[in-house]
Amino acid sequence: MNPFDLIIVGGGPIGIACALEAKKKGLSHLIIEKGCIANSLYNYPLNMQFFSTSEKLEIDDIPFISKEAKPKRNEALEYYRRIVTSNELNIHLFEKVEAITKVLDTFEVVTSKSEYKAKNIVIATGFYDLPNLINVPGEELPKVSHYYKDPHYFAKQKLAVIGASNSAVDAALECYRKGAEVTMVIRGPEIGKRVKYWVRPDILNRIEEGSIKAYYNSTLKEILPKALIIETEEGMIKIENDHVLALTGYMPNFEFLRKLGVHLSDDDNLYPQYDENTMETNIEGLYLAGVICGGMDTHLWFIENSRVHAATIVKAILEKVDR
Repeated sequence: MNPFDLIIVGGGPIGIACALEAKKKGLSHLIIEKGCIANSLYNYPLNMQFFSTSEKLEIDDIPFISKEAKPKRNEALEYYRRIVTSNELNIHLFEKVEAITKVLDTFEVVTSKSEYKAKNIVIATGFYDLPNLINVPGEELPKVSHYYKDPHYFAKQKLAVIGASNSAVDAALECYRKGAEVTMVIRGPEIGKRVKYWVRPDILNRIEEGSIKAYYNSTLKEILPKALIIETEEGMIKIENDHVLALTGYMPNFEFLRKLGVHLSDDDNLYPQYDENTMETNIEGLYLAGVICGGMDTHLWFIENSRVHAATIVKAILEKVDR
């Protein structure tokens, strides 16, 4: 079996961009994705709208046409799927990478379905698979979820939303408008500064009028089958509760990077080591692309500013070949 020039782990927008660039430059490639095409986007809330405009989500100058300036989840799925299918990118879906080892100058990749070899590896796995746990008693209860999909499920229910980011605010507003009794538990003194500018006034107005209850400077201490214990500025309180959406963010799979031998910074940010000019890690032939480059600072890299990683990586690979 001849090794691929490039195996890309992760079939999201940046992984797709890397494959597209590799194919353009005549490099053999394979994307290995543990879910569907653009799996993370697929698992976003059904009605999610991007902060970025459609042209900033484009890859390889392929036009992204959306009904509004800021596209919705379903439009993004259509866009990236069509790129994969119309360009006949080599992608294996619902196949999980279990191990990657380097033997001399070749990487050996073991997955849930097969084994492959590659001269180079790109890790473009994003950060949406591992939630930041709140680590309180009761977090394992079935009424607790770290992902939000559809507001209908929470109609006529007492719902607690933990967090104050875009995902938390979107969930709180959508569920309130579908008939949920929504309470937000927010660690800081206000709604997050990065909340979409056209949404922030809406949530603030709903909180001010009392339609949505918000506990600022507060921490969830325990989750009970039918209640929550919250530490507020006024002291401990107990409120009735049916469901909890703990939307406190997500993190890259650092353990996977460690097993590969990628060096991470010693501080809490866990920045992976890579050359900004080539995106190559401390392991020769192993590259990073997309949000995973930012460690715990998952807001540093996103589609619109990391799509350039594809051209950077392929250029670096070709320059090695030409030496």
